[in-house]
Amino acid sequence: MRIAITGTGAVSPLGVGADVLCEALLAGEVGIRRLPWRPPEDPSLLGTLHDSFDPRDWMDERVIRGTDPFARIGLAATAQALRQAGLEDALDQLRTAVVVGTSIGGSHSLTHGQWAFDTKGAEAVDGKLMIQIWPNMAASQICMRYDLHGPSLTVTTACASSLDALGTAARFIEAGLADVAITGGIEGARDPASDPAYEPATSAAESSYGMSTPSVDPKRAMLPFDANRTGIVSGEGAAFLVLESEAHARARGAEVLGWVRGYGSLADGYHPSSPEPSGRWEARAMELAQADAGIAPADVDAVIAHATGTPKGDAAEILALNGVFVDGAGRDDLVVTGLKGNTGHTGASAGAMNILAGMWAMRHGRLPNVAGTTDLDPTVRFDVVLHEPRSVDLEVLQVNAFGFGGQDASVLVTRS
Repeated sequence: MRIAITGTGAVSPLGVGADVLCEALLAGEVGIRRLPWRPPEDPSLLGTLHDSFDPRDWMDERVIRGTDPFARIGLAATAQALRQAGLEDALDQLRTAVVVGTSIGGSHSLTHGQWAFDTKGAEAVDGKLMIQIWPNMAASQICMRYDLHGPSLTVTTACASSLDALGTAARFIEAGLADVAITGGIEGARDPASDPAYEPATSAAESSYGMSTPSVDPKRAMLPFDANRTGIVSGEGAAFLVLESEAHARARGAEVLGWVRGYGSLADGYHPSSPEPSGRWEARAMELAQADAGIAPADVDAVIAHATGTPKGDAAEILALNGVFVDGAGRDDLVVTGLKGNTGHTGASAGAMNILAGMWAMRHGRLPNVAGTTDLDPTVRFDVVLHEPRSVDLEVLQVNAFGFGGQDASVLVTRS
């Protein structure tokens, strides 16, 4: 596989734009914050969208009224990616695929609709509710915005959704079914002014299910690979890429930002929320991506790990990385980082955000460190980027996303 990446876009807890996201990561900024609309005694934290995002910068009021916030941030990230690619007004209607990953879809509209019904009655429920909540509506809105009639799919594989979407989009191009693909992932933008119930409910669920322990310090709320890690803080955002066949990109003289070279995806078939403890299926997903690319583990320069900061999740990924790279290839020098200490766990968009950060590091030679983590898990046998960004010369990057329900995906990206 050799699929060109020619555009990137993001709306994240660290700002609007892929470059803004990556520069904020290198500056050590943290987008996790206490929720200002909750009472002081409420410990809930969230990687909320940055205050600079305004949907009116990206779409008209008619679209805003008819869409859930998750579709709005997807449209905004898509517009950025197409602008960078130089394809805003040059898409072939029949030869452009749209593949979007989301785990929940229009969660704001759903919870707000229930809240409106409970507090004000049936007449208060938005008549557009159903077309706002369906997960496919982000992809559909992108197709409507750009008058596209090629393949359009929505992938929902929990935290692996954006990598599975990207891999599927790359396969469309590889198979000759599309020349261009718009792809990425979105996780649940919330509107605090009119969605008072959603975040307390999800925070309580994560705590009661053992996925997180509430923290009072946003900068220590998520501790990937830390011996004292306590679990997940939810985040929100969208990250999108424009993919093209090499021939299409070359023919129009496009600047190629990087290349998708390999994709692996599988199910671990173990448990709804915990990975198979040995990490063997996560290792297998990485090996499938390497085999697809024809790239040996000895030639991978760095990994941006899934690294959620959950006790069981990180333990399995550590074993998988140890097995593939240290035991399998003698690579105790493998450089590994993760982003979730900065952004929170942005769910379906997390894998695509990792790719954006990795591509930025390839071009600019700086890889962000794992935010918050200070006491590294003693089972780690690779080189985790701690305390400050690392100067790097990256040619080959591997990105992992391991979702609830055992949805394991991995992608290899190269600079040339």
